This record gives sequence, structure tokens and C-alpha cells, in this order.
Amino acid sequence: MLFISILDIRLKAFTEIPIRYKFETFYLINQIHLFNNKPKFMNLKNKTLLITGIDELVGLRTAELAIAQGMNVRGLQSSTEQNKQLQNLGVEVIIGSITDSAIAQKACQGVDIVLHTEQIAEEAGAINHFRDVNVGGTVNIAKAAKQAGVKTFVHLSSVMVYGFNYPNGITESGPLSGENNPYCQTKIEAEQALLELNNPYDFGIIIIRAGDVYGPGSIPWIVRPILMMRQKLFAYANDGKGVINHVYIDNLIDGIFLAIEKETFGEIFNITDGQETSWKEYFMRLAAIEGLSAPLSLPKDEIKLFLKLRVQGQKLFRKKVDILPESIDFMTRPYACSIAKAESLLNYKPTIDLESGMQRTHEWLQKTDIQSLMK
Repeated sequence: MLFISILDIRLKAFTEIPIRYKFETFYLINQIHLFNNKPKFMNLKNKTLLITGIDELVGLRTAELAIAQGMNVRGLQSSTEQNKQLQNLGVEVIIGSITDSAIAQKACQGVDIVLHTEQIAEEAGAINHFRDVNVGGTVNIAKAAKQAGVKTFVHLSSVMVYGFNYPNGITESGPLSGENNPYCQTKIEAEQALLELNNPYDFGIIIIRAGDVYGPGSIPWIVRPILMMRQKLFAYANDGKGVINHVYIDNLIDGIFLAIEKETFGEIFNITDGQETSWKEYFMRLAAIEGLSAPLSLPKDEIKLFLKLRVQGQKLFRKKVDILPESIDFMTRPYACSIAKAESLLNYKPTIDLESGMQRTHEWLQKTDIQSLMK
């Protein structure tokens, strides 16, 4: 039997050119593999993360990416429907409401970080209904987390706290405006209530004001518009003027992880893609990736009247209302929000631009029955 020492191999690798070439190639491939599989956020590895609303867009994708970072993930959802994606990931899922104190306490036990995404995100409705979940439920899960010894609580808020008409390049300092809209108003109230609980040495609060989240699984900015376009019922308002504050789902989660890793307690961050894209361009791109006719432009008031009549018809025939007239207010906002603070404090750099994000979304659409996603 022939024994070759490690020293012999190393000598041959650096004295015989063919062997040296193979050795260097193997070493380079190995290093690339190690780099690509290295967690991006090293400080988060082995941490236990609770995600409320884990069965929704942000929750699901965060669970995937958190597990890839070596984190342990637990989920809380109000729906009793089992999610195959979460089952495949091996995520522990607790069923219950964030407004239930016992459920909240159970969910928070043994957790290091809470990402709170559960919310009512409809465009209109009774404000008490919104307030029960978006404010009361948020405070309930936060207090349960604090009592359980959780150190970091991240609240997924929205740029909608600025309302529908705000200054160009608006920063986290505001002004805030509820606009007599239950979603906008209760997101503001939730932020204010949470910041009162912030204690960086004991229980740190981080608030993420997410832009208009698009990508695979996005109901308001991908699924619903496409379904309307397929029926030739979609139109954008007022020539598509104004700016959509889009953020690709993975960019948003990068921003969230950066804020957690850097322990930016007591801070608020706008997280968008940082691109000024008109409503017209966005919806034109969306139609194009599906090979659909370019949507028309109509005056805002005409679209709202059409949708109002549509809602009345759906209610008359006991069909589910799929889009409210108030949604048009969300689609006519005028300006971009600033992400300068996130860029400065977090070193946040959106890596997926609109073109790449649309391409990824197109690939997902090719293999997904999006009609089945409408609950």
C-alpha cells in the first residue's frame, strides 16, 4: 500500500504545473462555495425569531430567508389553514389571534426577536375593526414579548402613515396623516403606542415603514392588478402621474435584518427600492410581463365611480368584493419617500431593481394559479 503525506501532496501541487492548476481551481471553487453559503447576517445565526402573520407575503418570505441565515423560526397566524410552504420549512406554527393574551404569551416564550407583520391591510372599513388588530393586537403581542424576555421587537409599519398627499422626499420625521382612512390612522396609532414601550437596555423597538411591497405573492401590487387586467377592467388614474414607492420583497427583508443586526432600537426607517417609478410605468411593466394589453388611463373620479357600482353589484349578487373604490387613493400618491436614513445608518442598498424584480415575478407567475390566492 502506498502512503502519500499531506506534505507530499502540497509539494507536488506547487512544483508540477498541471497538478498546481487543478489544486488552485479546486481551492477557488471551494472558497466560492463557502462564500455563497455563508450567512449574510452572522449575528442572527441560531437566534429564535417569532413572525406574526407568518402565512402572509412578508411573513412567509422572511421565514425562508431567516432559516437560510441559520435562524430558528416560529410562526403565529390567525388562519387555521395549514401552509405547505411552512410545513416544508419545518416551521412551528401557532394558530391564534394576536389579540389573545394567552396565545401571545405562548408564542413569545423562548424567543429572541419578534417580527410583527400581522395586520388588517384593507383600504377601507370600520375603524374599530382595524383598531382592535392593528393597535390593540400590536400592543398585546409587544407586551407579551417584553414579559417573555424578548430583546428585539420589529414592527412592520407602512409608508401609508404619511397619507395620500405628502411632501416630495418625505423622511421619517413626517408629517404623518391619517387621511380619515382606517388603515393609515391605525398604523400611526400602533407606532406611537409601541415607541412608548421602547427601552433599549431591556426591550428594543424598531419600526420599519415598508413601501409598496411587490414580488411573488403580492396581492395588492401583483395579483389583483393582473387579474383585473386579464378581464380588461384595470385602468390607472390621471395618466399614471405620481410615484409608487415600490419595494421588492427581498429588499425589504434585507432592510429588516440590517435593522435587527445593528440593534437600531427606537428608530424608524423608510424601506423602499429607492427608485422613482411612475404609476404608469409600473403598471405598464406589469402588463408587459404577462403579455397583456397596456392598461388605459381614466380620471380618478370616474374609476372610483365604476368601482363603487361594481361593489354594489357584487354585494347584490352575493359575490366577494375584490377591490374597493378607496384603493384608487392608494394608487395616486404623488411623491417618493426618502430612504436616506436607512442608507446612512443601516448601509441599506437595495440589490434587486424593478427590472430584476419584475423578471422574478414573471417566473413565479408562470407556475402559479394566482386566482387561487384571492381569499
